[in-house]
Amino acid sequence: MGITESKEELIKKERQRHMVRLLLGAVLILIESAIFFIVWKEFFNPYIRRPYRFKGNYFLAGIYTVLLLIFGNIYGGMKIGYYKVFDIILSQSVSIIITNAVTYIAVIIPIATWYLSPLPLMGMTVINILIIIVWSIAANRIFVKAFPPQRLFLFYGSEEDKLAAKFISRPDRYVLCGSEKVEGKDLAKAEVTKADAAKSELADGTFENQESSVDLAESLAKKCEAYDGVIIGDISAELRNDLLKQCFVRKIRTYTLPKITDVILKSSETLHIFDSPVFLNRNHGLTAEQAFVKRGMDIVLSGIALIILSPVFLITALAIKLEDGGPVFFRQDRCTIYGRVFSILKFRSMIVGAEKAGVSVPATEKDPRITKVGAFIRATRIDELPQLINILKGDMSIVGPRPERVEHVEKYSAKIPEFSYRLMVKGGLTGYAQVYGKYNTTAYDKLKLDLMYIQNYSFLLDMELILKTIKIVLTKDSTEGFDEKASEEMGRK
Repeated sequence: MGITESKEELIKKERQRHMVRLLLGAVLILIESAIFFIVWKEFFNPYIRRPYRFKGNYFLAGIYTVLLLIFGNIYGGMKIGYYKVFDIILSQSVSIIITNAVTYIAVIIPIATWYLSPLPLMGMTVINILIIIVWSIAANRIFVKAFPPQRLFLFYGSEEDKLAAKFISRPDRYVLCGSEKVEGKDLAKAEVTKADAAKSELADGTFENQESSVDLAESLAKKCEAYDGVIIGDISAELRNDLLKQCFVRKIRTYTLPKITDVILKSSETLHIFDSPVFLNRNHGLTAEQAFVKRGMDIVLSGIALIILSPVFLITALAIKLEDGGPVFFRQDRCTIYGRVFSILKFRSMIVGAEKAGVSVPATEKDPRITKVGAFIRATRIDELPQLINILKGDMSIVGPRPERVEHVEKYSAKIPEFSYRLMVKGGLTGYAQVYGKYNTTAYDKLKLDLMYIQNYSFLLDMELILKTIKIVLTKDSTEGFDEKASEEMGRK
């Protein structure tokens, strides 16, 4: 009875967490909307063609609130208790900047009788960011105090340190209370017949100490009832499935490390053509309609970006040329869809001849081969901009897995055959792994992230990743693709 009450308390607490997030988020949204309402009435409404009186002002404030909710959701600005304080501040700041820019360009300018200065909105943005900083710190403290970190137990197979480190890095949210290696235990089949059992009988009349996967999962789940949740690492599929069932029955929260097959299955289409549900995976990449829409978006966006960024191209090219007189662009063979090889373009950020005989030598922090101009354009991601030309030509897409060097593809594919799954779509300037991965994310985990994108592709997902890339370029945790160190850690799962 005590266990049941405990689980009911956990469910109740989870609902409370959700409500507190909503309330804290609503407070910030209301403050931001109220500030906009005041700025709009004082600095913009009197100067439009037909000034609004009552309903029009509230309607416009409503539109602004909706934009706040949309961009706040895209950038995860309301993920209190999930993201660190700095990430919340960054997410909310990017969200408010974009919201104010869209409001000025798409709402205020079209209804104004003459040019209205954006300075009031810019001042409002500064005030918003200051409020966001205070709100983020206060909201995080309230949340942590109301809901202490979750006490978790880890079951792992071979990668305890890496998986445990991820959760230990968030002491504000998780406390790892213990761990146990369960891979490699002597498991018998879940159903053992009497005849099979008789064969294992020893001379003294006892039986070999073999434990079924179901029995082991049940004992492991019972052990976890004393904790708030369980982390299920890289254990065997049979044991993991049984453990998930046991945790489901006992209402135990689970954090599961997915396998490649899980990523594929998660994107399945559910069919109800029989009296039993069937999962359908077509496994052929993008449909003809999706490929057509994606190519159209690539042409339009890359063309517009090249026109707008042409001054940046010119200034960067001159700076590179003036520094050492070498070539402006750096070319390198990369693999894209179906393994097709193309020459990727970048602004040269290293000295001429940095890669002798075409041998790849990954750049390190404070690498002496990086030029002064190169250090700046690498830090600001300007060195990647020439790839817009590759996109316009059709070699790449704006969103997709990062295209890899030919020799790296061969090396990775030898270590992990599933690597070829990434080549079902064109390589991209940005992508799922670039948005959700970090500099130290293993190559295998990045492969799973790329596969999640391929299997769940949609136009809206592309737009979401493009918008989220704006936030990523402001952080240091993102990375271009795989590197030599990551490739060494690659292993088949």
